[in-house]
Amino acid sequence: MKAAVVEQPGGPEVLQIKEIPVPPPKPGWVLIRVKAFGLNRSEMYTRQGHSPGVRFPRVLGIECVGVVEDGGGTDLEPGQKVAAVMGEMGRAYNGGYAEYTLVPRSQVMALTTDLPWEMLAAIPETYLTAWGSLVEALDVQRGHKLLIRGGTSALGMAAISLAKDMGLYVTATTRNTGKAAALLANGADDVIMDTGQIAQTARERIPDGFDCTLELIGTATLLDSLHTVRTRGIVCMSGLLGNEWALREFEPLAQMPSTVRLTIYTSETVTATTGTAALQRIVEGVETGRYRPNMHKVFHLEEIAAAHRYMEENHSTGKLVVVTE
Repeated sequence: MKAAVVEQPGGPEVLQIKEIPVPPPKPGWVLIRVKAFGLNRSEMYTRQGHSPGVRFPRVLGIECVGVVEDGGGTDLEPGQKVAAVMGEMGRAYNGGYAEYTLVPRSQVMALTTDLPWEMLAAIPETYLTAWGSLVEALDVQRGHKLLIRGGTSALGMAAISLAKDMGLYVTATTRNTGKAAALLANGADDVIMDTGQIAQTARERIPDGFDCTLELIGTATLLDSLHTVRTRGIVCMSGLLGNEWALREFEPLAQMPSTVRLTIYTSETVTATTGTAALQRIVEGVETGRYRPNMHKVFHLEEIAAAHRYMEENHSTGKLVVVTE
């Protein structure tokens, strides 16, 4: 089979298309014929050598969609449509950047859908993270005022679609004036141009503060985001678009507003048990037009290095997808 193999960390050019053996079936693991997969910035960080414990060579890819080739003795049958997400895909074992991948049953979600493969591939990781961030971490309620920092990312665009369907007032941020129209077209009620310090502007728009803020830039803007929410408001950090992993200096008593709550959400907690029903609902929502797939650009597997370069240069407004055939 063809696979994009990383022999050692580096730039996009280290993603090399090679012929490697199809993984042999084994009990409890599902062999998937990959039809398409979405790109994620965490894969870029792994490629750059920032993911602790990852050993090379490695086939990256924390998600994919396709059909079951061999169910490994599980309840899944050959020919079923599935999505596979996380569970150390592309880190502890080879992931979705290939024509076939072998994944633990716990990470494989059976789906019923007629969506085109490239559209389906734009959904799993991004929408499940957005869903978990809004529902599990921020506990959003109809009528809440939500600020999404990093709105033109795939995760940000998915969060806008979900939040509007849930009845929230949504303000989204972007650093690029040319992308503001895309945010409004996706359903955002308002757009703030992000200069790195937007707390004052946010308070001018919503004087009492937002009910909740979804922080997708990460630690680079986190302290500022803490000042965008109301008393007892919540900030959830679910992204690292700013490419900064840690706060260099953090004095909670001095830098956090009193009673403001800070949490995180990571899709590493998603399993077939916790995510299948939610993902099926989201897929059906895309089919009926309730949610937007936010697919920005489609690449072929042979173009994986160019796709990573495109992602690294922040050209996209939405999800980048790679098809295998």
